[in-house]
Amino acid sequence: MKRAFNIWIILNLWVLIGIHAANQIGITANAPDAVAVGDQFRLSFTINTQNVRDFRVGEIKDFDVLMGPSRSQQSSVQMINGKTTSTSSITFTYILMANKEGTFTIPAATAIADGKEVESTPFKVKVLPKDDANGIGGVGGNNDTQSTGRNNASLSATDLFVTSTTSKTTVYEQEAILLTYKIYAAVDLRGFDNVKLPDFKGFQSQEVELPNDRHWELEHYRGRNYRSTIYRQFVLFPQQTGQLEIESARFDASVARATEAIDPFDAFFNRGNTYVEIKKTLTTPKILVTVNPLPSGKPDGFTGGVGDFSINSSLSSNHVKANDAVTLKLNITGVGNLKLIKAPEVKFPEDFEIYDPKVDNQFRLTSTGLSGSQTIEYLAIPRNAGNYRIPALKFSYFDTKTKSYKTLTTEYYDLQVDKGDGTATQTVSNFNNKEDLRILNEDIRFIKQNDVKLRPRGGYFFNSLAYWMFYIIPLATLIFLFIIYRRQIAENANITKMKNKKANKVALKRMKEAGKLLADGNCDQFYDEVLKALWGYTGDKLSISSSMLSKDNIEGKLLEHQVPQDVINDFIDILNTCEFARFAPGEEKNQNMDKVFASALDTIGKMENTIKH
Repeated sequence: MKRAFNIWIILNLWVLIGIHAANQIGITANAPDAVAVGDQFRLSFTINTQNVRDFRVGEIKDFDVLMGPSRSQQSSVQMINGKTTSTSSITFTYILMANKEGTFTIPAATAIADGKEVESTPFKVKVLPKDDANGIGGVGGNNDTQSTGRNNASLSATDLFVTSTTSKTTVYEQEAILLTYKIYAAVDLRGFDNVKLPDFKGFQSQEVELPNDRHWELEHYRGRNYRSTIYRQFVLFPQQTGQLEIESARFDASVARATEAIDPFDAFFNRGNTYVEIKKTLTTPKILVTVNPLPSGKPDGFTGGVGDFSINSSLSSNHVKANDAVTLKLNITGVGNLKLIKAPEVKFPEDFEIYDPKVDNQFRLTSTGLSGSQTIEYLAIPRNAGNYRIPALKFSYFDTKTKSYKTLTTEYYDLQVDKGDGTATQTVSNFNNKEDLRILNEDIRFIKQNDVKLRPRGGYFFNSLAYWMFYIIPLATLIFLFIIYRRQIAENANITKMKNKKANKVALKRMKEAGKLLADGNCDQFYDEVLKALWGYTGDKLSISSSMLSKDNIEGKLLEHQVPQDVINDFIDILNTCEFARFAPGEEKNQNMDKVFASALDTIGKMENTIKH
């Protein structure tokens, strides 16, 4: 009860802190982390109140100011559990152009908001060299300036590729290697249909946990500007010596590429382009890693540790009675192959009863190996009185920095054991000991002479009615469920039919996400999400593959399903509006968002009611 009360207090404090932070007036600056020379990008300063005056920005001397500041206001009202909350803000926007390579500082902005002076934090923007692809689509610093790429459907090896790199190619046995797969894209990569990674033969592998929301950044690589991101990372521990091979990885990519539009209508609304889906298989080159054996002259206390470690130890008590347990605790901390280290041997006195050590691992995976600690507890029980010495424990490992063996030594312990009373009752738990006992000195239990219940002859459970029912009932239940659900199983096996059945659900889910973007005032992502919802719905509902999705094909299919012409016209108008909004000014986008959202929901509902399969 006390614990639940403490959790309740913490949650309330967290909510109060969040409310206080939300009510703090300040200026939030937003701009891309990196752009290329010649790119135009948006710099915005948002103040979470509309009572603002005297807005100023320091001199922006490293970029050309093409426009700004333009001022826009946003406000929203939410009702949750009967409680209404409202928020409002003002955004000042600049359009800048990068004209030289380097890393430059965007100065702080100041303003008087709600009668108080507020100031933003200066931040840096990296300007990369201009793309040297001779017209092959460079990727700008943001969605507003991103080039559309070549004016054809071809895809060269430099437009999209995946690299595989290792932190080292020559290592010692058990020394950690970081393997990184990184994506470089100068085209619209929609995703990977299939990925096949190598088996890492000869290595023990552990994958590095990366954030779920993959971060793409602009990077200048071999004369071109790409959007790049780390796809997967693994820490490899070589388990054998010699030359080991990391095999090629395969990625089956799906890319949307612009082509010239033949239809004048498409040419007008898509700036002369239509988009087709291209499939491309990417492979990474093989990597050879030379694994050297550990040098000769391994110390006696070497247990396989490779890395950089330190140790400390402690004894549970220096004064116990005979038959009472004593625990020696060894703590190994550092970076390396912690998981593969064997527990060092402790030489207890001969008349001590020794149990298997208990190992507790507390480490995390890093690019240099496992970082953290390994705690080893040795349990021993002295059976006779006397004075004993538990010798110092030696731990040897191979230091990858100095490329030599090191031996660490703990202190020794003097243990005084008094004569016991012969009825020791110390509990032993959490150990995989030699005998699965809970209480010491009770190895032989008394035989119970009473309370013995005999069963009459012929009363066995085996071959009885209850025995057979245990088999018949589950079997009958399984057959019954199979008969009921076999139709559903058959439908699930038909992928096209399942997509058709779930088309409306998937579209509404995407429209829900578009509604969140609408509330946040995120124009570009809002229109993209509405387009995905509409294209995805028609593709799934009408069983049209993504490569064949076009307005003409969809219009023909809708007419086949007897969809009214006015609904088809509304659908095409929404598509054109969303595509045109990519190039429309910011204020015009904001004005149309509510109308587009409502029209898209209404059109999807009408099509769902008309199209029957």
